[in-house]
Amino acid sequence: MPPHLMVIIPAYNEEASVGDVVRAVRRVAPEAPVMVIDDGSSDGTSQAARDAGAELLRLPHHLGLGGAVQTGYRFAFEHGYDCVVRVDSDGQHNPADIRLLLDKLLGDGFDMVTGSRYLAENGYPRQWLRRLGSQIFSLLLYPILGKRITDPTSGFAAVNRRALEVFSRSFPLEYPEIEALVVLQRKALRFCEVPVKMFPRRSGRSTIGSAQAIYYMFRVLLGVLVNVIKYERRFHPRPKEQARG
Repeated sequence: MPPHLMVIIPAYNEEASVGDVVRAVRRVAPEAPVMVIDDGSSDGTSQAARDAGAELLRLPHHLGLGGAVQTGYRFAFEHGYDCVVRVDSDGQHNPADIRLLLDKLLGDGFDMVTGSRYLAENGYPRQWLRRLGSQIFSLLLYPILGKRITDPTSGFAAVNRRALEVFSRSFPLEYPEIEALVVLQRKALRFCEVPVKMFPRRSGRSTIGSAQAIYYMFRVLLGVLVNVIKYERRFHPRPKEQARG
């Protein structure tokens, strides 16, 4: 494992699974600090994380996934870490694949590498609606990103210090995984996917059910498009706007 690596695990009411995730990560990367960001949980998430050997950042209020992830990125950047791997707290990610992400990140000069359940053979139990949603996201994001991303909602990611600096200053809050790709593309940073295996959640349930999936998809796409327009206006103003400024 590279020096100056930190693993961050955002968690919200994941008492039943976060301890096992922390222990699994520590077996794979014993020298890397594991930081759990407890996003205002009302259960025993913090204690389970501590008992498993994790460092802990406990947020006073529930900020949502984007806020929790940015807190972890900002902490790592301010404390001088060069690489950060984000792992979800629900047990879906396989910590053994951390090395795959890091090898691609460090070996091929990418700024962010995400794990795709859809690139791997038998990478994830078949869920047709989720797979369909990812395919639609991939198709519609292609003109924005300039490349095909098969699993744009994956939260399993490794970033280097360049991406870490960007995310520590500005990280999408509402639809973090997808909008983070847009942010990197607009900053001319490089990103790619590697095939990984993912598992069903160990406990609880996803915050997005089947009935909400289509509605969520269109909300995400609308949010991404709005943010792209805002970004272009902010960083690439038209000549008249530049003259007024």
